[in-house]
Amino acid sequence: MTHTLEDRIKAGIDARRGELVQLTQDLIRIPTLNPPGRNYLEICEYLGDRLGRQGFAIELIRAEGAPGDSAAHPRWNLVARKEGARPGDCVHFNSHHDVVEVGHGWTRDPFGAEVEGDRIYGRGACDMKGGLAASVIAAEAFIAGCPDFAGAIEISATADEESGGYGGVAYLAEQGRFDPARVQHVIIPEPLHKDRICLGHRGVWWAEIETKGRIAHGSMPFLGDSAVRHMGAVLAEMEATLFPLLATKRTAMPVIPEGAKQSTLNINAIHGGEKEQEEDYTGLPVPCVPDRCRIVIDRRYLIEEDLAEVKREVTAMLERVKAERPTFQYEVRDLFEVRPTMTEKDAPIVRSTAAAIEKVLGREAAYVVSPGTYDQKHIDRIGRLKNCIAYGPGVLDLAHQPDEWVGISDMADSAKVMALVLAELLAPAR
Repeated sequence: MTHTLEDRIKAGIDARRGELVQLTQDLIRIPTLNPPGRNYLEICEYLGDRLGRQGFAIELIRAEGAPGDSAAHPRWNLVARKEGARPGDCVHFNSHHDVVEVGHGWTRDPFGAEVEGDRIYGRGACDMKGGLAASVIAAEAFIAGCPDFAGAIEISATADEESGGYGGVAYLAEQGRFDPARVQHVIIPEPLHKDRICLGHRGVWWAEIETKGRIAHGSMPFLGDSAVRHMGAVLAEMEATLFPLLATKRTAMPVIPEGAKQSTLNINAIHGGEKEQEEDYTGLPVPCVPDRCRIVIDRRYLIEEDLAEVKREVTAMLERVKAERPTFQYEVRDLFEVRPTMTEKDAPIVRSTAAAIEKVLGREAAYVVSPGTYDQKHIDRIGRLKNCIAYGPGVLDLAHQPDEWVGISDMADSAKVMALVLAELLAPAR
């Protein structure tokens, strides 16, 4: 890449600052709420119209049969591809278009996309419509500055990342859209700060643990066997042995924040005994000994750990409880699992992004790993493409919060970084 091209790219993005703001506002104002999956087609058509005018070939792809897909709420995805003047690598920008529920505590219209100072407010502004807009502007500025580029540029807007990505990136990966013969480099513009490169994420295992008992009249509990009491013993054993064990497990992965450098376990929910009645029910509960109690656990594990061993630790804990309680019965059901992933620092997309960050921001890039999973898991596991990172504007702590916002200057800087990555990987040698 020549200095002249770098200057053209930076100037092109500065000239498009107003477009960047407008595009971000337009995207926020399409309330793509998940669940249940609203307005997915609308946002894909909006982006398809814009990118189609820029010469991209547009595909709208419904993830038929994927979890959540229905006639009422079809899972629509956009894939836009721009071919270069000659053969070369393909750089793919993948952003999810869905956003989480609004929640309480907002002081502004969650879908108003209000601009105040250097910020745009709204649900999804940070996670991740600001990153999606930045990738579009980056591609447009690069193409304008280097129309004879080699290879191809792809931009995707995909469904359901907030609920696992199975109606989005997972579906596309199953269709071969991230085959390394087709796509060589992927940037996911998640809000990890504009000077950070996210190399991957920890692993996750969700499971349901059920304790079993025997129903009886509450006035004669000795004739029954309380599953809730059994679960109490499980929780006590977790506190006594499992949580201390997890605190000893540390990783060399650059996970943020600091507390996520160790293995963690969260108890997501607990359900036992009589089901909760409707809010308008005014009667009393029935007097029964509970014969079932369930908890849902969310175990986040490290790249140094083996998933089979992670599961054995929980089973061993339950067996210790069983040894102390003669009538104890339990069942463990797997709900969801994702193995850890981490792209190597010497991968081409990492090196190119680090160099671009230094050129735009004047400082070295930081390398991080996410405490939770995102769509890189599907690109790695299903697509078998290892040359993938998350990089984008925004402050991760703002994601899913009331009064969520993204910085306009941060978006512009990130767009410059993304465009310079394109220049590094696709610009013809001079």
